[in-house]
This record gives sequence, C-alpha cells and structure tokens, in this order.
Amino acid sequence: MQIRALIYFDELVRTNSMRQAAENLNVAPTAISRQIENLEYHFGAPLVERSARGVKLTAAGELLAARAGRTLRELDHVQQLIEDLKGLQRGRVSIYANGATVANLLAPALAEFSLKYPKLRFTVTITSARQAVDAVNSAEADIAVTLFAPPMSGTKVRLRSEIGYDLIATPQHPAAAHSEIPLRTLADYALALPDQSFGFRQAFDALFEKEGLSLDPVFVTSSLEMLKELVLSGAAVTLLPALTVRREIEAGQLLAIPLAGKTGIRTHVDLCVAPDRQLSFAATKLLDFIERFMREPRTVGPIQKTDASSLHCP
Repeated sequence: MQIRALIYFDELVRTNSMRQAAENLNVAPTAISRQIENLEYHFGAPLVERSARGVKLTAAGELLAARAGRTLRELDHVQQLIEDLKGLQRGRVSIYANGATVANLLAPALAEFSLKYPKLRFTVTITSARQAVDAVNSAEADIAVTLFAPPMSGTKVRLRSEIGYDLIATPQHPAAAHSEIPLRTLADYALALPDQSFGFRQAFDALFEKEGLSLDPVFVTSSLEMLKELVLSGAAVTLLPALTVRREIEAGQLLAIPLAGKTGIRTHVDLCVAPDRQLSFAATKLLDFIERFMREPRTVGPIQKTDASSLHCP
C-alpha cells in the first residue's frame, strides 16, 4: 500500500467528491479512482459507494477514514523530524488555543519568536479549551495554549500560570473609585458574567451563596469578546483575569480592580503537549520560547507560576 493512495483517499473523504479531490490534488479523477481501487484491493473490502450525489463510505471506509488522517499527520511529523536530523531549521508548527489567550499572550509570543526564526511557519487555530487539548491528543496540534480549561486528562502540562480574577470596569464607572471591591458592593453593580459552563462562574456563584448574597447578572454569555464590549460600553462590569483585557488596560480604556480581602477566584493558563509524541525542531523551539514568555513578568496583575512538567491537564 502506497502513501499516495492514503493521501488520495483522505482528500476524497474530506471533499466527498472525486472531481473536487482531483482538482485539489491536481490530478485526473481517474487517478483518484485508481488509488481507491488499490486500497480496496489491499484491504479486500469496498471502501466507497459511488452515486450521482457523490461518494458514500462503506463500513470499512469509515474505519479507514477515522485513522487515515492521523496516520498521514504522523508521517508528516516523521518527515519533519528527518528534516531536523539534516540540520534544516525549517518546519511548521500547529498551535490550538482558545480565544482568551490569543491577543495578549500567544500573538506577541509568536510575533517575537518569528523574528528569531523567520524560516518557520505557523498555523494557529482558535477554538475552545477542550477542543484545543483534544487536538493535541489526536496529533492535529503540536501545542495547545488554554485558559478556562475544563477538567480533562491525557495531555501533559508543560507550564501552568495561575491567574486571579479582578473586577473589570471603565475608568468612568463608580467602581473605579475603589482600590478593592467588597462582594457586597459588587452585588449592587450591573454584572456581565460567563455562563455556568465556566468553572469560574460556578466558583463565583458558590462564593456569593456563601456570603448570603443574591446573584442576578444582567448579561450572561459564553463570549469573552461580548463581555469586554459590554464593559467598554459602560453597560456592565465583569470579572476576568486582567491578562484577557491587558491591551484595553494599557490603553486606559479599562481598569482591573482586585476583590477585597481574601475573596479570590483563580484560573490557570496551561501550555500543553502530547506526553508520548516527540516534537519537531520547530515545535520544540516554540514550546521553549512560549514557556519563557509565560514565565516573564509581562502580564497585568499578580500571576503565580507553577512548574507543571509532571502534571497532566486536569
């Protein structure tokens, strides 16, 4: 069985069209058909059913499709490792991250790193924290950078930075007069909060309940961008790590005000990799660089660093 046959099959699965797969691979449709026939001969089972509507995978085809993509990604990874052995400092790195980490952590780290290694290429996919970790586990990503990550298992945490939540408000908001905010005062403000799928929101609800306070946020959303826009418009205040709005704080558009006393809720930024996968030269260099970047005091507000080399995503 040839690698080319797997490549053609994978493209056919992705496009669901012989014609489109052929166009994408710059070959004739008959070449696609011939390679599928080679695979069917190799496995001794039909893999696709052809019709006017396109192609439909058989049970055997579904089984192969589930594994072909990862197999090809692993072969690409091996190719990169071989290139590294030749001393060619080039390559591609795939990073998955959830949106809250991008503007104020990942983007500046990548920009600085790329100036040092201009021959390297990067693909950054913005997704949920869970999907980012799943991408590392399935070899779709070399590195995951996550904030607000839910409990998960299997992925090695290279570094964990613990971050506290502050009240985020505009300088014109009454909260700006406080050096720290008591919970009882916070209850008087119009709040915009993440929905209850966020671990922070669950912890915040429990904190309010413990203090005997009622929590009735005006806005509830799963979008960090919407939380930020609601605060910028003056319609509400929110609770977020100052890291996530650092640009707006530095521009004087927002303030980060600590909660009073020992009232604290914390989250963590995780830098994750697969525990059993050797990274390429490019990915290793980037991983080391992001780790150093996270350890340096660049973020707004207090951050406690944890050497998490032996941890796994929680």
